[in-house]
Amino acid sequence: MSSFSEEDAFEAASVPLSQRAMVGRGAPYLDELNPAQREAVQTLDGPVLMLAGAGTGKTKALTSRIAHLLTTGTARPHEILAVTFTNKAAREMKMRVGRLLGEAVEGMPWLGTFHAISVKLLRRHAELVGLKSNFTILDTDDQLRLLKQLVVADDIDEKRWPPRMLAGIIDGWKNKALTPDKVPVAESGAFDHKGIDLYAAYQRRLLDLNACDFGDLLLHVVTIFQTHPDVLEQYQRWFRYILVDEYQDTNVAQYLWLRLLAGGHKNICCVGDDDQSIYGWRGAEVGNILRFEKDFPGAHVVRLEQNYRSTGHILGAAGGVISANKGRLGKTLFTEGDDGEKVRLIGHWDGEEEARWIGEEVEALQRGTRGLSPYSLDHMAILVRASHQMRAFEDRFLTIGLPYRVIGGPRFYERMEIRDAMAYFRLAVSQDDDLAFERIVNTPKRGLGDKAVQTIQRTARSNGVSLVEGARLVVQGKLLGGKGLKELALLVDGLDRWHAQVRAEEDTHVELAEMILDESGYTGFWQNDKTPEAPGRLENLKELVKALENFENLQGFLEHVSLIMDNETEQEGEKVSIMTLHAAKGLEFPCVFLPGWEDGLFPSQRSMDESGMKGLEEERRLAYVGITRAEEICTISFAANRRVYGQWQSSMPSRFIDELPEDHVEVLTPPGLYGGGYGAAGMAASANPRVQEMMGSDLHQKAAEANVYNSPGWKRLQSRSQQRGMAQPSEARNMTIDLDAVSAFTEGDRVFHQKFGYGEVMGIEGEKLLIEFDKAGTKNVIAKFIVNADAADDVPF
Repeated sequence: MSSFSEEDAFEAASVPLSQRAMVGRGAPYLDELNPAQREAVQTLDGPVLMLAGAGTGKTKALTSRIAHLLTTGTARPHEILAVTFTNKAAREMKMRVGRLLGEAVEGMPWLGTFHAISVKLLRRHAELVGLKSNFTILDTDDQLRLLKQLVVADDIDEKRWPPRMLAGIIDGWKNKALTPDKVPVAESGAFDHKGIDLYAAYQRRLLDLNACDFGDLLLHVVTIFQTHPDVLEQYQRWFRYILVDEYQDTNVAQYLWLRLLAGGHKNICCVGDDDQSIYGWRGAEVGNILRFEKDFPGAHVVRLEQNYRSTGHILGAAGGVISANKGRLGKTLFTEGDDGEKVRLIGHWDGEEEARWIGEEVEALQRGTRGLSPYSLDHMAILVRASHQMRAFEDRFLTIGLPYRVIGGPRFYERMEIRDAMAYFRLAVSQDDDLAFERIVNTPKRGLGDKAVQTIQRTARSNGVSLVEGARLVVQGKLLGGKGLKELALLVDGLDRWHAQVRAEEDTHVELAEMILDESGYTGFWQNDKTPEAPGRLENLKELVKALENFENLQGFLEHVSLIMDNETEQEGEKVSIMTLHAAKGLEFPCVFLPGWEDGLFPSQRSMDESGMKGLEEERRLAYVGITRAEEICTISFAANRRVYGQWQSSMPSRFIDELPEDHVEVLTPPGLYGGGYGAAGMAASANPRVQEMMGSDLHQKAAEANVYNSPGWKRLQSRSQQRGMAQPSEARNMTIDLDAVSAFTEGDRVFHQKFGYGEVMGIEGEKLLIEFDKAGTKNVIAKFIVNADAADDVPF
C-alpha cells in the first residue's frame, strides 16, 4: 500500500526559507480590504463560509487569505490546499498571491483545479483502485469509441443507447460519486436496467486499458479516501488549511472529496454565492453551500455585500428579483458609488424589432448620443437565455456592419447543426455542390464510411459528373453492399425530390426546409440524441427555419447568408459581445442588454418542466447573474409576439419582470403592446380591466401604458412608424392589419386556437382579439389564427 513517499518529504524540505519565515513581515494588503473582507481574511481557524455577492471582491479576499496564512507563518505553502474550477482561476490566484507577497509563489504544489489535484493524488495511489501510476486519461473521442464498442459487443441497439447519451448518463453518476454497485436501480429503470450493466462493463474495460476518464479522477480519489482510512488520515494531517473557490458550483463528488479532506483540522474556507448557482444542469448542487453550517458546526459566516462593480439602481433591481427565491442564505448588496441610470425596460412587437432596436441603441451609445459619454463596443454585451436567440442579433449586426464576437461558442451560421442543415438546402437548390454533398452524405450516420465515399468520388471523377450523379451511378450499378447501398439510394431519391420541389415551387420554401430536415433524418437524429446539447441544437434548427420567412425562396436565403458571412472578417478592433447568460458568469461590462425576458423563454419552460420549483429558482438566479454583469447601463427587453412553429403567438413578459422593484426601473415601452393600438386607442384598451389582469402587476401595466413620448425609445419608434407600421412583424405588415376594421368576431364568441384550444372573445380591436382561453388563460392573438369553435373540427390543422 502506498503512502507518503520521499518525494513528499522533499517537497516539504524544499520550501524556500523566505516563505517559511514571514512572521515578522508586515501585512499592507490588509489595509486594502473593507471590514467584511478583513474579517474573512483574519478568521483563520475553523470552518469559514465567505458568502460573496456579485462584484464584492471575493477573489481579492481569497488570495489575501492565502497570503495572510503564509505571511503570519500560520501555514507553510505545502500545507495549504487551494481548489478552483478552472486553470485560468488557478493561475490568477497564484499570480495575485505572488503580487501580495512581493515575490513569486514557490512550493505551493496543492493550488489548482479539482481535477489537476486529483490527478496528482491518484498517481500516488493508483494501485488502490486497480490502476498503474502511468494511467492514461481518455479524451471525449476515445471515451465515445470505447462505449460504442461495448454497446455493439452486447448486441444493443445503438439508436436506443447512443454512445454520447450513455457517456452523459455515466458522467452524471460519477458526478454523484456513484460507482456501478451504488447506482440506484430506479435511476436505470427507464432503460431496462441496461445502463448500470454498461457502466460496470465500461469501468472494467478502463481498468484493462489502464485508463480513466475525466469523471474517474475525482471518483477514484473519493473511493480511495472512503476505503483506505490510513491514506485519508495522512492527507487530513497534511492539508492544514483548505480553501475552495466557487463552492456553489460543486457537485456531490467534489463535495465528498472536500468533506473527507476537511475532516481532520476542519480549517476549511469556502467562498461562493448561493445566488449565482446556475449549473444545476451539469451536476452542481446549490444545497452544498446552503447546508455549510450544518455540515461544519460552529462555522463562521462572513457576508461580503459591498459591491465594487455596479450602480445602486442595478443592484436594487437584481436584489428585488433574487429576493423571491426561498432557498437562499440571504444578503443585500450595496455600493458607496452613485445610483446611476435606472434599469431600462422596453417591450417590442416581435423579436426582429427587438434586434433592430438594440442594434440602433448600441450605435447610439457608441456615438455618445444618449446624453452619456461614448461607450466602446468592447464595453457592451448582449446576454441571451438560449443560443438560438443570437441569430436575430447576428443577422442584424452583419447587415448593418456592426462588429461583434460570440463568446463561448461559434457564431450562429458557423454552428455544426446549422452548417449541416445549410448543406442540405444547398443541395436542394443545386446538385452540383460537391462540398455540401461530402458534408451530409453520412450525416446523420448512414453506414457510409470512408471507403464508400471514396467509391462515390472515383465513380464521379471517372464519369466527369457531380458527386450526386456519382452516387446515383453507384446505386444503379450496386457498387456498394448492405445497409450503405440502401441508405445511399434513399438519400439520392430525397435529393431528387427536394430539388424538383425547389424548381416547381410546389411548397413554400419554409415548408420545404422543414421537410428536408425531417425526411433526411437530421431532425430525428437530434431528437434521439440525449446529450445536454441536443435541445439547444434543435432550437437552433427551428431558428434557422424561422429565418427563412424573411426571404422569397431558399436560393435568396443562401445568397444572403453567403454574402453577410463573406463581409464579416475577423479584423481586430472593437466588437460587441454576444453570449449566453451561462457563459457570462464571472464577466462584467459597462453596458448590458438582456433580451427575450418572456415566460417560456426566460424562465425556460423546459427547465421548469424538468425541475419544477427548483428549476424556477435556478432560472431566477440566472436573471440575477445577468443583471449583475452590468456596471452602468442595464437594459431588459421583451417581445409581445414571437413566431413559434410558423405561427405568430402572443407572449407574456417574464414573471421576473414582476419582481423588478419599480423604484429602480425606467419603463421605455411604447403604449399599446398589450392593449392593441397606439396613442389614445392603446391607452384606452390598456385600461380594460381584463388586460390589466393579464398584465398581472403594476410594472406590467406601466410597461404597456407608459406615456414615454419624450423618451429616446419612443422617439425612435415614432420616427420609424412614419416609414412602416409600428414595430409590426413582416407577416403582420403584409396582412395590413387595420385597427379600425370591423372584426369577423364579436365579444362573447366561442373560438378555437391550434395551441391554446377553446376560449371566449373578451375584447376586440380591429384584427386583434383579447381571448380568455379555457386552459391557457388570457392572451392577445391575431384573428387570422382563430376560428369559430363550431368550425374547429373542419380545419385541417
